[in-house]
Amino acid sequence: MDLYPLSFSEFLLALGMDSFVKLLEENNFPTIKTFKDKYADALRRYYYIGGMPEVVSTFAKNQDYVEVRKLQNNILEAYAQDFSKHINTTLVTKVRMVWNSLPGQLSKENKKFIYGVMKSGARAKEYESALTWLMDCGLIYKVNRVRKPDIPLKSYEDLAAFKIFIVDVGLLSALSGLDAKTLLEGNKIFEEFKGALSEQYVLQELKAAGQKDVFYWSKETSAELDFLMQLENNIVPIEVKAETNLKAKSLKVYREEYSPAVAVRFSMSDYKKTDSIYDIPLYMAQYAFNIIKD
Repeated sequence: MDLYPLSFSEFLLALGMDSFVKLLEENNFPTIKTFKDKYADALRRYYYIGGMPEVVSTFAKNQDYVEVRKLQNNILEAYAQDFSKHINTTLVTKVRMVWNSLPGQLSKENKKFIYGVMKSGARAKEYESALTWLMDCGLIYKVNRVRKPDIPLKSYEDLAAFKIFIVDVGLLSALSGLDAKTLLEGNKIFEEFKGALSEQYVLQELKAAGQKDVFYWSKETSAELDFLMQLENNIVPIEVKAETNLKAKSLKVYREEYSPAVAVRFSMSDYKKTDSIYDIPLYMAQYAFNIIKD
């Protein structure tokens, strides 16, 4: 059985916001728009708290952000101890280097995993086993690039180019040292790490919705699309925007070249559909493909 951190909807349920989840499940866009500030506030908290069950349970009881970070750091420390317990000394050093490099890797505009970030001159061959170990333990997600957006996507993946995400957005914020004060500064949290928290969150929501294979697309240095997925017989390009700015150069490049039947843009803007583009609020990410199917 594959278990994941609590999704955003499950997080809302844990906080007693059942009626807000029902609106999301029903795609009740007018009422959702009325309460968008409530959803945005809850999403800010989710970016900080994440979906680890003990962390969410504790926050639901006492609303203490300091306790949240303490529990998250305990989890991260437990992972670090597991590195030492279960793998040999040579490999544990490389696993820790990969793990500790993730905030820096995701803070780049181009979030492609670069071995040189960990150590000058580092090569793939040195760290492949470390990446594999972390993936097998369920601590990271590897999102490969595809050379050509065609069916089946897996046939066109480029194994040499990929992004790495952590298992939980709250643990990413803890590993990055994001403090609670940032949480209270309006939408600033959505801009941290050049949108890395938003991309991390969207990937988690897609996984929670049952999407096993998620990829990304790039065209040399001119364009990079955050995610790419296969939905039945359609290839769906996905752009993630941290706030309400809907300018998406890479999505425009992709659409001009491949003319997809459906495209998704996640942001903090309200829901709307324009031609083949679905603009979906970040807090509805888990329900995106139900919306498209409907």
